[in-house]
Amino acid sequence: MLFPLTTKDFLDRAVEVYADRVAIIDEPDQPAASWGEITYAELGRRARSQAATLDEMGVPVGGRVAIVSQNSARFFCTLFGVSGWGRVTVPINYRLTATEIRYIVEHSDAEVLLIDPELRQLADTIPCKRIFVFGEDDEKIWASDAEPAPWVGDESATATINYTSGTTAQPKGVQLTHRNLWLHAVLFGWQASVNDRDVYLHTIQAFHGHGWGHPYAATNMGALHIMMRRIDGREILSRIEKYGVTYLCAAPAVVTSILDAARTWGGTPPGRGRVRIIVAGAPPATRIIERIRDELGWEFLQMYGQTETTAMLTLNRMRAEWDHLDPSEQARLLGRAGAPALGVRLRINDDGEVLAQSNHNLLGYWKNPEATAAATADNWLRTGDGGRYEGGYLTISDRKKDMIITGGENVSSIDVENALKSHPAVRDVAVIGIPDDKWGELVTALVVLDEGAVATREDLVEHCRPRLAGYKCPKRIEFRDELPRTVTGKLQKFKLRKEFWSALERQVN
Repeated sequence: MLFPLTTKDFLDRAVEVYADRVAIIDEPDQPAASWGEITYAELGRRARSQAATLDEMGVPVGGRVAIVSQNSARFFCTLFGVSGWGRVTVPINYRLTATEIRYIVEHSDAEVLLIDPELRQLADTIPCKRIFVFGEDDEKIWASDAEPAPWVGDESATATINYTSGTTAQPKGVQLTHRNLWLHAVLFGWQASVNDRDVYLHTIQAFHGHGWGHPYAATNMGALHIMMRRIDGREILSRIEKYGVTYLCAAPAVVTSILDAARTWGGTPPGRGRVRIIVAGAPPATRIIERIRDELGWEFLQMYGQTETTAMLTLNRMRAEWDHLDPSEQARLLGRAGAPALGVRLRINDDGEVLAQSNHNLLGYWKNPEATAAATADNWLRTGDGGRYEGGYLTISDRKKDMIITGGENVSSIDVENALKSHPAVRDVAVIGIPDDKWGELVTALVVLDEGAVATREDLVEHCRPRLAGYKCPKRIEFRDELPRTVTGKLQKFKLRKEFWSALERQVN
């Protein structure tokens, strides 16, 4: 027998086995009325209603439904209501500018756009056949009492298109299939020990690679989902205490905010001996790992992967062989990217770049066969990261792509450079990431002004604001007389980076 693997399987099992169990506690503080507590049976009913409504709208199997929203029960339900019946979810980073969001909606050929109430102004600037605002248009989104048209299921079909910032001027749409998402969620859930006693706090926004697969993995096991709209260290600790949270995922910047909040908590921070935290987005410093384990008493896991790999390629977790080592040495070992997950194959090419094969690597880049061919030549995914693979463990040491990762967000230096170059006073500019304790990397612009031109750091940042998402705007600007270039005019960023990174062993932070 052979049955297709689809994202609907996770919801179907939860509805069958855990129907009366509370599935979601929605974010209480949001512009739309909170859904409060809903059971898995009710989640299943709403997902079916959403799918039936899309039927009535004439959105075909394979049609794209874009969503721009922070975490909420509505967003969570949409992950199943769209792809569970054969359509394609296009989750978009709500922090992008209207211009960037418009590009993604148009490039994906989305037929429906779902918007968070705080972003309702997008409806006036982004053309789409059908636009609905969460909360205000709920009766139109979840309107049908009919059963949705059955979908036979095709595990090779695209389930989501996740747009990722790249080194080119425009983001690329990563096509992930039902098979990609299914295998990844099961694998990650297993390696992270997800079980039916878990309470999962959504500190990763769902647009980030479908929340690293945990909306599926935790649903499959009937775990309780705690929605969190805005990320704040003290609020994270409060919800861990209030709801008995057992695990969460976080970028290093979020970890820093939690540790800062813990110092002023006024007692033992909650979750000691109970919480496990999965960190990814950039390799955390060894001292951060030590603080998580010592000051919080949480278990630390590190994941390495990309949107193109449906998230996880490797996972690093404490193992029995390290029990006799002192905590500093344990933290050092945990600081590596980790061991390959089941079915993942890794190798380092002659240029020092990490290459990967797995059953959950992307199908391709949406409407971009050239980029797909370049990234997957010889059936190996080019990660763009440099590293070492020794003794079954991967260590990331450098980034081959011209990419900055700040607070877990990818920032294309080219995007920032183009924004700055549009200022009339700027003659030349190079944007790099420099090490920063809070953000991992700080978006830094090295600027050469035209002779006789005048512009302050504040002028240049204000010039960038309407052109870039806030997290992409340079946080530090230095003025230079010239920038190093080759005889052919190519910018030598490695020379610029050296003055900031030379004291560190790794060229990522």
